[in-house]
Amino acid sequence: MPLRAISQDAKVRVLFVEDSAEDAELIQFQLEDAHLNADFLRVEDAAGLRQALQAFRPDIVLSDLSMPGFSGHEALAIVRGHSHVVPFIFVSGTIGEDVAVAALREGASDYILKHSSARLPVAVERALREARIEAERQRVEQELMRSQRLESLSLLAAGLSHDLRNILQPLLIVPDLIAQRSDDPRLHQLASVVAECGRRGHEMAESMLSFVRGSRRASEHFRLADLFHAVQLLLKGSMPRQVQLQVSLSDPELGVEGNYTEMQQCLLNLSLNAIQAMPDGGRLELTAETVDGQVRLRVADTGNGMDPQILAQLFTPFFTTKANGTGLGLVSCRRIVEGMGGRIEVASTPGQGTCFELWLPLPVEEEEAEVQRQAALGQGERLLLVFREGARLSLVGNALASQGYRTELAADGAAALRAWAETGAPDAVIVDSGISLFPAEALLSTMHESGYAGPAIVIEDPESPFDPALVPASLPLQRLPRPLDMHRLFEAVAAALAGRRAG
Repeated sequence: MPLRAISQDAKVRVLFVEDSAEDAELIQFQLEDAHLNADFLRVEDAAGLRQALQAFRPDIVLSDLSMPGFSGHEALAIVRGHSHVVPFIFVSGTIGEDVAVAALREGASDYILKHSSARLPVAVERALREARIEAERQRVEQELMRSQRLESLSLLAAGLSHDLRNILQPLLIVPDLIAQRSDDPRLHQLASVVAECGRRGHEMAESMLSFVRGSRRASEHFRLADLFHAVQLLLKGSMPRQVQLQVSLSDPELGVEGNYTEMQQCLLNLSLNAIQAMPDGGRLELTAETVDGQVRLRVADTGNGMDPQILAQLFTPFFTTKANGTGLGLVSCRRIVEGMGGRIEVASTPGQGTCFELWLPLPVEEEEAEVQRQAALGQGERLLLVFREGARLSLVGNALASQGYRTELAADGAAALRAWAETGAPDAVIVDSGISLFPAEALLSTMHESGYAGPAIVIEDPESPFDPALVPASLPLQRLPRPLDMHRLFEAVAAALAGRRAG
């Protein structure tokens, strides 16, 4: 019978642990007759099984019970040692009830007799479905735990920021008292250094508090030459002799609009990471130039580099490769850059080094900036945002709120439908293709069936491809790639709402 719950387009990997090639071939024919779209591989010993688990990465394992020199129980133990989620089904010529019960207790998903294998396709379908549900449940639990940790961290940061400002307050007062009580120029210079440190520390505490509250910091125009000079001074005490610092600016007057203290913190964080990646010495490069109408800042090193697995998790909150790291430095850097309307990109090769590129918008003349502000500001339209990453959900929500929109945030498809039911139809929907509990296509289709006819913007996650063919053609749809460019998002929202305003 055909398998109903497994999509014909969703190819699965089936691993046979079977010493008989003929038996494995018969089972394969039976599954293919049931329209299972799959790749198949057969192994017959422990070494082959371990290698297949790493290289083939099966979605399901079908194993014989008794094989020469290798038993199905050993195979089950190896698979369970590798993963508790991958389903494991015994397909054996003979299996007693006591053996079957013991196998299920050891972690097997099911057992099928070879001479009565009509139930095999259904058992495979059920096992794959349950495995996917379990994997999704674990992912949602991990996301929930991460959100709870971020919430706890926010509370801690708020308290720390308050106490830190109280501690730094004397540094803002004492320098003036020193200057009044002494004419010594050296003391005056020392007092000015203390005052500057106190002011910067106070601004950093304010920045921390603004991040917790989700508010935007005041923006100012500053030269990158001044920023690079400040970073050089701050790095002096941390720069090993065997590391060379090279600074290059295409234009000494090149500047950007943003929060100076936050940008200094961002470059300092990236530079310190680069220095730590070069324990045997190397070269650290800070460069700034204009490329394609944007400002590109580069922080490059010739250090250890990173492999693709680390790169994939680089901006994940709390992920760190350092013994004493927090896993929040790069998350903060991305927040700062995207808060300035830019984006951050990274390229790295193991053994050759790493390069971070910060792409920022060029500052515009005041008259042009005013025109752009008027064009970009919303008119109180309500936007429904659906992202599975709590940090990105908050970041995008704050950015759009700063443009004059009202935002409703949902961490998954179920929460989005709840918001839809409680508050009615939004003016536009922005959804991440990688959301949980409800695929983006299913969420938009369900909303459309319930009467929503407004625009939708899909942020396409490379790990969760979006299929527009599954969304009603009458639904106005725009697609933006990751990494998300905030300016492109602002433009897309403005364009999507322009027709509704006109109507």
